[in-house]
Amino acid sequence: MRFAFIMLFIFACINVSFAQNLSPVGRNGALKVQDGKVVNQQGVAPQLRGVSLSWSVWQGQKYYNPGVVSWLASDFKASVLRAAMAVQPDGGYLQQPDEQQKMITNIVGEAVRDGIYVLIDWHDHNADQHVSDSKEFFKQMAKKYAGVPNVIYEIWNEPTKTDWKTVKAYALQIIPVIRKYDKNNLIVVGSAHWDQDVDITAADPIAGFNNIAYSFHFYASDPYHQDALRARADKAIKLGLPLMITEWGVGEANGNGNFNLAKTQTWLKWMEDNQLSWANWNITDKHETTAILQKDAPIYGGWSEANLTPAGLYIRNVLRALNK
Repeated sequence: MRFAFIMLFIFACINVSFAQNLSPVGRNGALKVQDGKVVNQQGVAPQLRGVSLSWSVWQGQKYYNPGVVSWLASDFKASVLRAAMAVQPDGGYLQQPDEQQKMITNIVGEAVRDGIYVLIDWHDHNADQHVSDSKEFFKQMAKKYAGVPNVIYEIWNEPTKTDWKTVKAYALQIIPVIRKYDKNNLIVVGSAHWDQDVDITAADPIAGFNNIAYSFHFYASDPYHQDALRARADKAIKLGLPLMITEWGVGEANGNGNFNLAKTQTWLKWMEDNQLSWANWNITDKHETTAILQKDAPIYGGWSEANLTPAGLYIRNVLRALNK
């Protein structure tokens, strides 16, 4: 009887190890920047595809729980999740740092258990005005997650009308705080003008630190986010700037508006052609085009197709088709 129990235990351990090896992180390991690209431990672009949680306040907050993370990993087949920690809004990090930090660590913990990557996103449009708060937050995150291959630090969600000089100066204050504790995990730096001026960033990238990537954002159906914006990103890629699309939506730049399938497909093909990792915006039941969930969708995951919006159905189908 004892022998049978021991064999059962060994078999269970083998199964857990096998499952972890088959997970996105198990296959790819720690990410790094090499020759102008984000690559895995084999030096190959992993092309992570997943979703972004919404702001960790308002209607998106209720979906900040392990059940949602697990469902996105298992049902949507997401290989990366973005935790968009609100900073400035009421109830955000500036007002409730302990509560917000706990929400993020709960999300990260489940992502690690599920073997997927997780972006710890300082979701702020004015991060240069909150440097001391950002330093303290990323100090705690880096101390806690140093060397955990799942974790990616996104240090400024979207600089709005801020120029690259200001964004770069901010980054040069935050990166050393992270690197003091976490020497190698990927850090994603924002780009000026809603993460769109990546060509300007490419002409003056950050030097002196390893494994630094840059965010690029777009909204696929927005009339101003078409050929000209892709051309700017193409220029940045040609100049060797490692890009990660930490946020994109099927609608327009305000999160609402039209969902143009043809334009969305054009952007999706562009991401695939360039082997760029991405997170789609966003897990919320707010009444807007880019919301993935219908109103009052279950807060712990387990969603049926009836719980998904047109955006949600599209993104789920894309993820399940491409993340095999």
